This record gives sequence, structure tokens and C-alpha cells, in this order.
Amino acid sequence: MPIIINLDVMLAKRKIKSKELAEAIGITEQNLSILKTGKAKALRIATLEIICKYLDCQPGDILEYQSSKGVVAGGRTLELEEI
Repeated sequence: MPIIINLDVMLAKRKIKSKELAEAIGITEQNLSILKTGKAKALRIATLEIICKYLDCQPGDILEYQSSKGVVAGGRTLELEEI
């Protein structure tokens, strides 16, 4: 997936445990874990805003775009020229 979630990096920089962040922003530790591991299918802007507020960071500190050569669509990989 070309979007990388660096939430674990920000937590380490701020010396904050996942449990503390989950409690502070009102989500379960399990959902936070799904987000940290990059398995989440979506992230609400409101949730990102609360995380950034609590960690005193910018969305770009948490989210990173990593270019890829192709995108999987309909069971096959499309080269960027095809899109």
C-alpha cells in the first residue's frame, strides 16, 4: 500500500504508549493497533485531527506517501501509464 502510517514512530518520539493514546482519543486499543500496522482501510479526518492534537504533530508526521510502479485493480496490477 503506498500510504504508510508512521504512528508508532510518533508515539516513540513522544514517549507515549498506545494505551494512553487510545484512551485519550476515545478509540479502542485494538482499533489503534489496526491503524498502527497499516491494516486500516480508512482513517477519518476527525480522528487524524485528534491524534495530531494529542501528539502535537502534523498529519505529514503520521502519514507518508510511497510511490509504487503499479496499482492493483480488478485482480491485476496496472502500470501508472494505464490509469
